[in-house]
Amino acid sequence: MPSDDREAGRGTDLTLTIGVLMAVFASLLPLMRVVRPSSWLLGAIVLAVVVLAAGFIARRYRLPAIAVSLIEASVWVVFMMLVFLRDTALLWVVPTPETIRALPGLLKLAGEEIALGAAPLDASLALSLLIVGGTGLLTIVVDHVVLTARMPLLAAIGLIAVSLVPSIAVPGEVDIMAFVLLAAAILFLMRTETRSREEPLDREATRSAGVPATALGIGAVAVVVALVAVPLLPQPVARAGSETLSNGPGIDATLQLGDDLRRPSEVEVMLVRSSAPAAPYLRATTLSQLEGSVWEPDRVRTVPLESEASLGAVDVAEEIRVAEYATTVEVTNLASPWLPVAYPAVAVSGLQGRWSAAPYNRTVLSQAASTQGQHYQVVTNVPRPTLDQIRALAAGGPDQRDGTTALPPEISPVIGELAAEITAGTTNDYDALVALQAWFRGPDFTYSLDAPVEEGFDGSGTDAVARFLEVREGYCIHFASAFALMARTLGMPSRIVVGYLPGAATSDAIDRETVYSVSSSQLHAWPEVLFAGIGWVPFEPTNSLGVPTSFAPAGSAPGDADDPSAATPAPSSSAALDSGPEPDDQAADENGEAGSTVTTVNPLPAVTVILGILLALAVPALFRELRRRQMLTSARSGDAAAAWLAVQDAAIDLGIDVPASETPRRLGTRLVERHGAPVAEMSLLIGAIERASYAPGGKHAFWQGDAIADAATTVRAAMLAAVDTPRRLLAIFVPRSLIVRPGSVYAGSGANTRKP
Repeated sequence: MPSDDREAGRGTDLTLTIGVLMAVFASLLPLMRVVRPSSWLLGAIVLAVVVLAAGFIARRYRLPAIAVSLIEASVWVVFMMLVFLRDTALLWVVPTPETIRALPGLLKLAGEEIALGAAPLDASLALSLLIVGGTGLLTIVVDHVVLTARMPLLAAIGLIAVSLVPSIAVPGEVDIMAFVLLAAAILFLMRTETRSREEPLDREATRSAGVPATALGIGAVAVVVALVAVPLLPQPVARAGSETLSNGPGIDATLQLGDDLRRPSEVEVMLVRSSAPAAPYLRATTLSQLEGSVWEPDRVRTVPLESEASLGAVDVAEEIRVAEYATTVEVTNLASPWLPVAYPAVAVSGLQGRWSAAPYNRTVLSQAASTQGQHYQVVTNVPRPTLDQIRALAAGGPDQRDGTTALPPEISPVIGELAAEITAGTTNDYDALVALQAWFRGPDFTYSLDAPVEEGFDGSGTDAVARFLEVREGYCIHFASAFALMARTLGMPSRIVVGYLPGAATSDAIDRETVYSVSSSQLHAWPEVLFAGIGWVPFEPTNSLGVPTSFAPAGSAPGDADDPSAATPAPSSSAALDSGPEPDDQAADENGEAGSTVTTVNPLPAVTVILGILLALAVPALFRELRRRQMLTSARSGDAAAAWLAVQDAAIDLGIDVPASETPRRLGTRLVERHGAPVAEMSLLIGAIERASYAPGGKHAFWQGDAIADAATTVRAAMLAAVDTPRRLLAIFVPRSLIVRPGSVYAGSGANTRKP
């Protein structure tokens, strides 16, 4: 090979290597929403640089592709051992049996952190090992696909899939900057690799017009699909017992609920019915520790749900009456490791998969299963003290933990001063909490999803609470956080619960129980205070939502409006964020028979899914047709190489080998003899590409007007007509030429070049 060709090849390899590094880095950016940036980010970038540098140096010495990949893999092993596993390695870099035994434990620990942790996670050693190691392996694969196989579009599919994982795990707004950077890196790789195939034909010739237009077309369609079409498609739902689980809305258990509540699309997440006088709130988890500006989910001991020590009986004072209720929940579109359950649950049945219970807060969670598609029953034993009984009890008790009374050191004095002022006229803990609840639900406060963002305190920390008490506009996390902190300044143990409001009553009823529909916008937070002899008592300070907690005097009859069971927050007309209907007392079908269910099928989601599937199936064919038309346009301007490339792509679409070792004349002869290509048109194309390749002037030196473009079109049509219908349809709708390039290792070994 001439020295200038070698230098050009090295320059192309260096450019592609830099492009791969950019693409890998761009695919990591969305991960920073899920895992807080720390040393793992630096480690991932350094490993990617070292691996790519090793591959580039190996290629300069013209080593075989397998040798390049082995060298990169060796660099990956040395780096991982030196950074993460050197204590178990020989000479810090050589794996030992102890290393092999330690690795599964670290990976399992990382998996548990991902399954049980709340975003954004703090990266531990195990999680950092998983991320950095995965980034290194991704770099090796992408480097091989782009620089060895010369298939940048296939690498783009993998990079896009990796970048989508954080968004699937923690749904949120599209990271525009990360998306644009990744798209730019992918288009850069595609254009650089394409130019490396064009330049040997004629480095001084004008660039082909088809390739940039095709790349820009792909980029434009990708942007439209990612930003416009995908959010419009409904999320699929998987039922219990299926082998796959879809990704419906999740539960953000860190009280960063603002984005969830303000999301533009609202979907039904659950159907609930209960034997209780009013549909219950459904809790997912509790939060007691305020770390910085975020309430963290409680990390408590869990036991298998089926064990005797899982939930157990409710421990209340002997004179406190307890009522038993049954609640049935059908999850329609919610993917979460936390199971929504009524409180206080004593038994849960009907679940699919392995689930655990936390006896301390009576929540149910899983490390391996999901709520999606579950249909289960929850039995609750609700304490129903009289007003005099709860007034006689003090907040606190033997179940009190230090974390439920701790106050942040930087708490604003305004919080404690207001709590003392509001409760100054009360004589017991319960009346003090009711006074706080009434103050928040009074005319001075307004429920708002917009004001917090505009005022800059969209959070739940002490600074956000102080600002909220000044502005007096906010949503549930502000009301719940302020109430919990003010209760702690009064010496009462408190915590926050994340879960769902009861939902809106539907026209359906089963076994004389009204069916309630719970939507994604009803994700909610409320405070609880611990009382000795009763347990955790919920309150509802959020203005305009739910029903405030109250207890009735001893003479009230069960089932009255002021029934003591109202101590568990109940739904109201505003339980659907001020948009739901009044709950019906009881629902029945049109014939007046309770227990039947009326179901209305909305065909729009199914039609949308079908249209989406058809659109997805048509996208490859549209890309291929766009590329073919651009090549024919170039051919009509005299570009023989574009016309010949159109023939090669047509052959690849039909599964015909197009190896790099085969000359145009030999390939053309094989296409005529074996695959139905017409002789005259093929002879014209062979003559044109041979003149363009070897004659002075390059690919535009032999201009024949529209002849070569028409010849390429005729050859493609004849080759398609020569195969059976299934193969023809596969070539049109699943074109291999979009990812397999002529002359690449995936374009065929050349076995078909020999005559029979």
